[in-house]
Formats: sequence, C-alpha cells, structure tokens
Amino acid sequence: IKKEMEPTLLLPIGFGAILMNFPGVIEEVADGVYEYHFVGETLETLYNAGIANELFPLILFIGIGAMIDFGPLLTNPKLMIFGAAAQFGIFFTLCMASVFFPEIKDAASIAIIGAADGPTSIVVANALGSNYVGAITVAAYSYMALVPIIQPPVIKALTTKNERKIRMAYNPQSVSKTTKILFPIVITIVACVFAPSAGSLIGFLMFGNLIRECGVLDSLSETAQKVLANLITIFLGITIAFNMTAEQFLSVPTLLIMGLGLVAFIVDTAGGVLFAKLFNVILKLLGKPPINPMIGAAGISAFPMSGRIVHKMGLEEDNQNFLLMHSIGVNVSGQIASVIAGALILGFFG
Repeated sequence: IKKEMEPTLLLPIGFGAILMNFPGVIEEVADGVYEYHFVGETLETLYNAGIANELFPLILFIGIGAMIDFGPLLTNPKLMIFGAAAQFGIFFTLCMASVFFPEIKDAASIAIIGAADGPTSIVVANALGSNYVGAITVAAYSYMALVPIIQPPVIKALTTKNERKIRMAYNPQSVSKTTKILFPIVITIVACVFAPSAGSLIGFLMFGNLIRECGVLDSLSETAQKVLANLITIFLGITIAFNMTAEQFLSVPTLLIMGLGLVAFIVDTAGGVLFAKLFNVILKLLGKPPINPMIGAAGISAFPMSGRIVHKMGLEEDNQNFLLMHSIGVNVSGQIASVIAGALILGFFG
C-alpha cells in the first residue's frame, strides 16, 4: 500500500493469504488430501469456478483488450518484431528453471513470468497444473510493479549515451476505422489457424479491443475497461490466495521462483535492447537512419509502464527526444507477443 506497487491485485492476494492461513481453515484428512472449512470453503468454490478453468484471467483479458489502443503499432507495423524479441527471457528462464525444477511443467510455468503479463502467467501455470500458481502470480505482478526500478539500469548498461540520444522521427498517419476493426479479427483468425492453443488468450484480448474500436458499443467498452476489469481483478486476487498457505508459499521453491522471475525480466529487457542494436547494424548497411535501441526494452508486456520508462529516459538524455509513440507501439506489440508466447508454452508442454 505504502509503495503503491500493483495494489489492485497484490492487496487482494495479501488479504486472501491472511484468510487462508487462519487456524482451522485447512485440515489434512489424509496424506496430501485436504478439507477446507469456514472461509476456505468459499475460496475453494471461487477457485474451482474461476481459476481452475482459467475463467477469471480470460475475462480480464476482455478488459485489457478494451484498454489498448493499437494505433501506434498500426502506424508502424515493423515495431512488432521488437515485441517478439523481448520475449527471449521466457525461453532463457525455461532453461534455467529446468535445472532447479525437474517437472518440466513447473519450469515452463515459472518461465512464463518473463511474459510480464499477470493473466497469461495465471492461465499458463494453471493449465499446466503447476504446484506454484500462487508464487508465480505474486512474482509476475511484483516484478511488473518494479519495472521502473529493474529496466533503467539494464538499459543504461547496454547502451551508450549517444545511443540513448538518438531521435526518431514520428510521422503520424491516420489509421482508418476499418483497419482498427479488422486488426483484432485478423489477428484472432491467424492465431487460431497457426497456434490453436492461443485461441482463448488472443481471442478474449482481441474481442475486448474490437468492442473498443467498433464505435457502436461505447457503453460496453466503458464497462469492460472499468467495471468488468476491476471486478474480476478483485475476485482474481483474493482467489489466487487459495494456493498461498504457509506450507506451500514459505518455502525454498518460492524463493527460487522469485529469483528466476527477476532473471526473466532482466533478460527480456536485455534481449529487446540488444535486438534493437542488431537491427541498427542492418539499417546502417541499408543506409537508413538508426532507431533508438531503448525502444527494444519496451517490448515486454508491462503496459504502459515500460513504454513510459523508455520515453522518460530519452527525455533525460535530450529534452527534445520524444520516444513515447514509438515505445508505446513496441509496448502494445509486446502484449500480443506475450500472449502468443504463452500459447506456445502451452502447445509444447500442455
């Protein structure tokens, strides 16, 4: 509460954890078999209704989709590749996690923290049957809140002052309403054809965006962005705590998950920046102006924080260096890329 670090979700999770750890709430009736009493019964019902079948996080995707404006990405579609490059941390962390967690489904669930997307982390971890859904969720949302602390040192370590000063021309082009309406439909169709496991994740996200862009469902768009998203976030947070009993959460694996989650975020950021620098080498060979490599770091799914951080760092080096539209374009591409990465993990290990 004091630091205002993702309180929307972490506060309900924390309070739910308090409820789940009262004496008498859980009773072990046999080896590994538990009965839940009092408030535990209520949270068990909510868990089975909304988390076990991935309902809550998928509904939340509708609200997230309704909040996102893909205009900056549609204006400059090549930014999509930077969103993909910033997912490298997922696959790097998968290799590391498999060393500490022999169950590949646990390792894959932990790796998806690198998507920097809380709902995707919940869906993947639950679908794979991980024993660490609670810890993975807390790690994902905690590091999303810490993006302003994690990313700047990594970006500065990998770029020179002159690189951070690179200006990028922004020539705003009007994106037609038809394009904005067709975009979520086309993305959904392509995702479902080539990665069927992405159907629910991409479909709900793009459905929310279609509600926003169609122009005839303003009341539904407002409801999805505010009422629906906030309501589901409350239920999601307090229900995730069902997996956060002291026996499950206060353990060495939880500490490992927190450490691996941090590694995932750092490697995501580094991967995005280094790919942008490699892209500059190609642009130089083609005789084209360079891009600011910092925008590669905005490819993680922490929207819009990561995009704003890159813009702020650009202004610190040059008060006339406006990178916001470029970094936000990369940021929203990261939202799509993280969902696709989650679907790939499900496809490989589900």
